[in-house]
Amino acid sequence: MTMDEARNPLARLGDFGQSVWCDDIGRDLLLAGRLQTLIEEDGISGVTSNPTIFHKAIVGSSAYDEAVRRLASDGAGAGEIMEALMIDDIRMAADQLHRIYLATGSRDGWVSIEVAPTLAYDTQGTVSEAMRIKAAVDRPNVLVKVPATEEGVAAIRDLTGCGCSVNVTLIFSLERYEAVMDAFLSGLEALEARRDAGETVPLLDQVHSVASFFVSRVDTAVDKRLGDRSELRGKTAVAGAKCAYRQFRETFSGARWAALEALGATVQRPLWASTSTKDPAYSDILYVQELIGSDTVSTMPLATIDAFRDHGVPAETVTAGVDEAAAHLAELRAMGIDMSEVTAALEREGVRAFVDSQEALLAALEEKRRKYLAKGW
Repeated sequence: MTMDEARNPLARLGDFGQSVWCDDIGRDLLLAGRLQTLIEEDGISGVTSNPTIFHKAIVGSSAYDEAVRRLASDGAGAGEIMEALMIDDIRMAADQLHRIYLATGSRDGWVSIEVAPTLAYDTQGTVSEAMRIKAAVDRPNVLVKVPATEEGVAAIRDLTGCGCSVNVTLIFSLERYEAVMDAFLSGLEALEARRDAGETVPLLDQVHSVASFFVSRVDTAVDKRLGDRSELRGKTAVAGAKCAYRQFRETFSGARWAALEALGATVQRPLWASTSTKDPAYSDILYVQELIGSDTVSTMPLATIDAFRDHGVPAETVTAGVDEAAAHLAELRAMGIDMSEVTAALEREGVRAFVDSQEALLAALEEKRRKYLAKGW
């Protein structure tokens, strides 16, 4: 075994141009040194969060209780407590990743925080809230997460045009992914036009973005429609992601991109999200193993990180079998499975799930707040 082969499989993903981010956050991860271990031993170079992750972290740990008690005694409501806890966690993660942000020239070292999911269908509300959150967190290596609803896509264009770095989330369809990439490019062009008009705005090389393409949920939805067609099950998510990667390569080439790149712009990397395997019949690293390639990010929950460390095989895979992937999607269409309908439902369900998580977290914090106040603390 060579020295290279003996290296951690997770750390070796960087050899193929892929960054690995941790799809988890919480005081237990941040204060116990776990994140630092992941950074140093596994090459983890970023952190993603969402309302569901925060709900699990805050409700499932006593590590937040003292902060909740203190904030409640200061007169904070449940919403203010929730935001304070989230911002503290994001700041801690950003600080621990800051050296990676500097060492990679801001390619990595990012932490993502979600705009309130209740604003998913409100363009101007999303823009205002994203800018407010960015200012409140006050860290250079924070990406604001915006869902890829139609209203969100418009917000992504406007935020990019203001110089705000965005993690576009809840992308399920190739059509919506095309719109997301166009919004990013249009935003960069608008930002440069503002500079040409004499405004003081960020340089293009200071604006970064990733486009989070959700994978495992697609298989869950399509497999239900396939019934006993077992030879097609468990293939749609990877097929869609491989076709998305081909779209990425086509979009970030040619004259339009070359003009922006010459001004310092960096590509909006595809990020594979929802990488945990939902069906136990499939490999527990399916959505990592099959989507390795340059200029990509794979964000993994801790269980998937552990699994790939244990038995992952680093190799470029995202460019293999793309024609077969397109043929698979064509076969689904021929069978009458409307992927536009499937992905539209997944988008609605994704937004709803995040809203439900936020509401559950607010309810839990309100209960704790009242308990502490009743005790006179």
